[in-house]
Amino acid sequence: MIETGDTGRTWVLSGATGSYALHLTDRDELLHLHWGPRLTMAAAEALAAEPFPPCPGFDSPLDGHEEYPVEGGPRFVRPALSVRTDEVRGTEWAFGGAETDGDELRLGFTDAVHRLALTLHYRMRDDSDVIERWTTVAHAGPDGPPLELLRADAATWTLPARENWRLSQLHGSWAAESRLVRSELTYGEKILSSRRGHTGHQHLPWVALDADGAATEEHGEVYGCALGWSGSWRIAVHQLPDGLVQINGGAGYDESGLLRLAPGESYTTPVFAGLWSPDGFGGASRAWHAWQLAHVIPDAGTPRPVLYNSWEATGFDISMEQQRALAVRAAEMGVELFVVDDAWFGQRTSDRAGLGDWTPNPDRFPGGLRPLADEVRGLGMRFGIWVEPEMVNPDSDLYRAHPDWVQHVPGRTRTEFRHQLVLNLARPDVQEYLWEQLDALLSSAPIDYVKWDFNRCFTEAGWPGEEYPQKLWIAHVDALYALLDRLRAAHPGVAFESCSGGGGRVDLGVLSRTDQVWTSDNTDPLDRLAIQEGFGQIHPARVMAAWVTDSPNVQLNNRMSSLRFRFVSAMAGVLGVGGDLTEWSPEELAEARDWVSLYKEIRPVVQHGALHRLAAPRGGLSAVSYVLGEEAVVLMWLEAQRFGQRPPALRLRGLDASATYVCQDTGAEYQGSVLLHHGLHTGLSGDLDARVLRLRQKR
Repeated sequence: MIETGDTGRTWVLSGATGSYALHLTDRDELLHLHWGPRLTMAAAEALAAEPFPPCPGFDSPLDGHEEYPVEGGPRFVRPALSVRTDEVRGTEWAFGGAETDGDELRLGFTDAVHRLALTLHYRMRDDSDVIERWTTVAHAGPDGPPLELLRADAATWTLPARENWRLSQLHGSWAAESRLVRSELTYGEKILSSRRGHTGHQHLPWVALDADGAATEEHGEVYGCALGWSGSWRIAVHQLPDGLVQINGGAGYDESGLLRLAPGESYTTPVFAGLWSPDGFGGASRAWHAWQLAHVIPDAGTPRPVLYNSWEATGFDISMEQQRALAVRAAEMGVELFVVDDAWFGQRTSDRAGLGDWTPNPDRFPGGLRPLADEVRGLGMRFGIWVEPEMVNPDSDLYRAHPDWVQHVPGRTRTEFRHQLVLNLARPDVQEYLWEQLDALLSSAPIDYVKWDFNRCFTEAGWPGEEYPQKLWIAHVDALYALLDRLRAAHPGVAFESCSGGGGRVDLGVLSRTDQVWTSDNTDPLDRLAIQEGFGQIHPARVMAAWVTDSPNVQLNNRMSSLRFRFVSAMAGVLGVGGDLTEWSPEELAEARDWVSLYKEIRPVVQHGALHRLAAPRGGLSAVSYVLGEEAVVLMWLEAQRFGQRPPALRLRGLDASATYVCQDTGAEYQGSVLLHHGLHTGLSGDLDARVLRLRQKR
């Protein structure tokens, strides 16, 4: 809901339980008024009428109060917008008007000197407290010099005045992504970013703040922000000298230049979404999840199938017969989607060759992919493949024909990571080549699923011959999105998974175009508990792919773990299997079949239920629950047990406290507010053990 004040210069957006308010002064200064609980227009106008506090001569009364601070004028905070021509830098805007279109508010401003048109977009839906903000910058003149956008953030978020703030963020590295850390916010700036051309393993583009470190899982105010962009990005959290906090976020990692706009051209930023929650970190997570399931993730109401991926079983040494044998065992286990990973194409016998040549290897698949796909379909499973379209090996037909198609800088070494280079997807000819190759591939066989990988970062991100080569950083991601959109439209039955050496491309932008994401290359079930805890702070289980692989985990740490622990760890998200099934014993295959069957029973609750974190993975007992209607699923993991200690009690959350619930596994009955004591942890003992509980409300 959007309300406009009598003067046409105060606006209140309201969602499920919260409101956001802003005001335009007579001097066309756009000020932030409120972000938090529901607010009436009368209360917002009263806030707008309050005078600025006295300001020393070395400070600006605007700093910390503006909705979208620009470079220029009496401002000293980090600008969200920095624009220049050869003669003039900075912005001095005039209000152009306001429009509402359903749940979207658009505020327009102009700068006559630059011939710049700026539109600030706000959307707050009735079913959510998430606010979507983005910005459009346009060169509105029929002529004149080009405008260089040095920086154009999507939004600036302003927090209410509080004594202290605690910052939560997700940090990591390859095979150790999205690990949660909380720390006191201090004066100055905290910068989170990716300079790598993709979202990155090092940080997810999300932050959360709570006042005085007082929020818990279920109580206290939490403010969060998340950026929907799959390239380089930056989020700056700034605590000003007076204690006010502002958060800027957008594409690009510095102010060296994003784009150059000619007359008539425009740039629309990604969405930088914000959320206020009164219900602690858990309440914030559930609100983020519900919003993504309702408004971001395509076809989110459809459950994701149990998949088998052949990579860890075969590596680069694959054949039709080998894949057929794995498919038979996967089908017997109850798998619903069989995926052929790397090495099915070109001369891909190692990571040194073949990327870019997206046709089946004639020696390995002499009849193409259709015969295997038909066999997989005949076994009752869907069929999927792995691709890495944005990359090329120097040893490939594509590179030999078009060495100029890669990102490169004249006179500089073309750095190879994993023996591959990055295609310049900003080039129209590269875009068309990839469309033709992938469209033909998806038309050549009954392919239901594509795992889209991205296994290296940008290095020499040059574009020889292009007048403004810096635009590559934005244009590459725009072209990726356009290609995914075009493929989804042409092949609506194909699901896509985003992967980047694990969780290197996880964000709201790519999630609006893919059905799930690969959380991490780390499939160790114990490590995965912490990775999944962080992932779930912002993203739902419905998109969190998790595999059961072999023990010991030879891909990473050689840790031994039971099949029970591996399955229960992976059942917290979208279940997959990635081990070498030809080496599993009949007993292991039979046990795995039972786990897959159990997952299918609980899948609706896990993938679409409300997440409650009952105990964090900190070395002892950890647990989560999912609640959907009258059903609940509890997943518990005992990481280690010392000196005969019993697992601590767990209080269930999200249930009707006045109702009675029946445990589907034991028949025992419990109140909705029950503490799960050791008696309910039967089977949890020693190290690396796990348990699944299914609860249903008694009628």
